Amino acid sequence: MSKSASFLSPVPVFFVFLWSTGFIVAKFGLPYAPPLMFLLLRFAGVLAILAPLVLLLKAPWPTGRIGHVAIAGLLLQAGYLSGVWCAIKLGMPAGPTALIVGMQPILTAISAPLIGETVRPRQWLGLVFGLGGVALVVYAKVTLIGLSVEAILLCVFALLSITAGTLYQKRYCPQFDLRTGTVIQFAASFVAVLPFAVYFEQWSDIQWTGAFLGALAWSVLALSIGAIFLLFALIRRSDATQVTSLLYLTPPTTAVMAWLMFGEAFNALGLAGMALAVAGVIFVVKKAK
Repeated sequence: MSKSASFLSPVPVFFVFLWSTGFIVAKFGLPYAPPLMFLLLRFAGVLAILAPLVLLLKAPWPTGRIGHVAIAGLLLQAGYLSGVWCAIKLGMPAGPTALIVGMQPILTAISAPLIGETVRPRQWLGLVFGLGGVALVVYAKVTLIGLSVEAILLCVFALLSITAGTLYQKRYCPQFDLRTGTVIQFAASFVAVLPFAVYFEQWSDIQWTGAFLGALAWSVLALSIGAIFLLFALIRRSDATQVTSLLYLTPPTTAVMAWLMFGEAFNALGLAGMALAVAGVIFVVKKAK
């Protein structure tokens, strides 16, 4: 199957849907738990499910690349998620967060030569279109009034972390068993986040409500297992620039979800932004004739 054909399959569509639920989950879960404590429970849940399966199925470990897989996991999981969730907890709205993190495809394209990839002129045009579409979608909600510098810096940290993690994994460990690789990445992330969570937060602040448990279950099963498996599969078989361009579709999809679930309005400008973001992704992922 060609790279262009693969992006017309259900895999990237399902990935965008699952990835877009991240902000929705944060809206449900963060009122009931500190962000790092929530992430610790999320990482622990993934390990509790996958580690026994790995042992039972005798899945192969990435011999000679465990360190690389762990480093990629620290960037993709611990760094990115900690930055986004802590920023939202500090009051960063989903719109500005999505706009800042939405710079990832541009950063990935700029860094593509570092991993031996070339970005064609049409792909650059698509990246610009996609960024413009994201900006239009969140424009009405973007405001820096009352936001702390710390929240903005955390979003930037998340952006740099997920970009570096995608490039690192594509360069050093694009091929590994998804089951054992995910266990390694989440184990490393758990160890990295644990001291910060214990020092800055309190277990007693967790409220074990139905909404919290539902958000935690979705985070573990749909996001940290389902969406991450799909992301790794896409990284394995496609260029990094193509994979990250799919993230342009996240803010529009999240906006639709927020409209359906919370009644958050978006106008004609937002609809135009959605169309522009979709056009940008098509420019990036479509193979040249």
